[in-house]
Amino acid sequence: MKKYILKFGVLIFLTVFAFSSCTEKFEEINTDPDRAKDAPATNVLAFVLRYYSSTFHDAWADMNEPSTYAGHLTKIQYIDEARYNFRPGTVENNWYYGYILLNNINEIKKKATADGADNLLGVAKVLESMIVQTMSDRWRDIPYTDAIKLGEGILLPTYDTQEEIYPALLDVLAEANNLLATPAATDQIGEGDMIFAGDVLKWQKLANSLRLRIAMRISEVAAQTARPVVEAILGNPAANPVMESNDDNAMFVWQGTSPYEEPWYTDSKSRDDHGMADVLVNELLALDDPRLPVYAVPATDDGQYKGFTIGAEAQPSLSSVSRIGIRFRKDPAGFSPMMRYAEVMFCVAEASKLGWTTGTTAQEAYEAGVTASLEENGVEQADIDAYLLGGGAFADDLDQIYLQQWIALFKQGMEAWSLYRRTGIPSTNYVAPGSFFPGHNSPPFRYPYPANEGTLNGANSKPFSDQVTDNFWGKQMWYDTRTGVN
Repeated sequence: MKKYILKFGVLIFLTVFAFSSCTEKFEEINTDPDRAKDAPATNVLAFVLRYYSSTFHDAWADMNEPSTYAGHLTKIQYIDEARYNFRPGTVENNWYYGYILLNNINEIKKKATADGADNLLGVAKVLESMIVQTMSDRWRDIPYTDAIKLGEGILLPTYDTQEEIYPALLDVLAEANNLLATPAATDQIGEGDMIFAGDVLKWQKLANSLRLRIAMRISEVAAQTARPVVEAILGNPAANPVMESNDDNAMFVWQGTSPYEEPWYTDSKSRDDHGMADVLVNELLALDDPRLPVYAVPATDDGQYKGFTIGAEAQPSLSSVSRIGIRFRKDPAGFSPMMRYAEVMFCVAEASKLGWTTGTTAQEAYEAGVTASLEENGVEQADIDAYLLGGGAFADDLDQIYLQQWIALFKQGMEAWSLYRRTGIPSTNYVAPGSFFPGHNSPPFRYPYPANEGTLNGANSKPFSDQVTDNFWGKQMWYDTRTGVN
């Protein structure tokens, strides 16, 4: 990995500031004679995977806000983000990071198309879909169709609604599946593939697993779109393979030496701002869940597992709060998760419970999902068996499926937050008592748009920013059908 990380220095980091001013000598002025003018596509892929993992899965993009909004983590020092007092610079960065990634992915697509490299093109489409989905879940309606088109003269991109984005991503992922299944495709993804080491089948499984995620997310608001996708995938696994075990998990595993250390670990070296949320700890205690000692460490004051209030009005006694478990927080060679097999099986369990044709039962899929999560976290088989007869015993209930999926998504704050917004599970989640915006009864629906969007792309962004209330509320996500929340 180190060999290819070091090559990032020769990449042209392609930003997407589609609003930038132009000049007749733009190309000349912006050409660095000391940097390579072109980079192999596999090197750009390595950059995308590393940059995505470091910017979408760090303290700023995950721990401080999405993981607290989801009910997994809490701030125990510098609590403002969990109280919804955001930092405008962080919002700007999150927005730009996404478009920087999409611009680099666009370069991979162009190179792959020119070279007839179907496998690499398929990988690029998978990554594009994953990043756009996450960005839409953060802001709802964003520039997509017109984005990354500065070269075509589009400086001020229009916005696509989430209602348009999600179905479009299903189509892109279907294209990715077909490309990755092409018998004549012999191109090598290359050593820049730091997720699956060039294994094309695993990328194809990720493509279809993401299709399941997206389809199930819109299953209540667009069943006519979602159900055919789910049944087509699960009805023909030879043509549409999905993840089959934890060996297929999509995780970026860090090298473990500075500066290529896992982001949560890096944050822990100089900060002690995060603890376990009371919502998650209490749910795990109630279920006698064997993942608790993996997810958390006991509080030092009494050796008990104790979560703390999310967005509290005052800082706790630090010795009274459980911190994040060693596997997730204290391993420099840890992982940044993109998608897990357990999530796939919970999607299948939900579809089965809805009466859709999946080739299995809700109970079988549910138990496979729970087992996968427990195995991933090192739980012994005897304890897995006991849990499936005890606190995790199948209850033939959608809310239970959602709850177990929410637990399994630990360290995927964006996905856990999206699941909560869609389902209202866990029902024990709550609005921060120290909220900077009184009068709301739910954690945030969304992120605020960057201030620069109003300044530089105001005509296109204004209709969408006008739908935002108190930065974090207003128009709910398309898939958020909860009523009575504000």
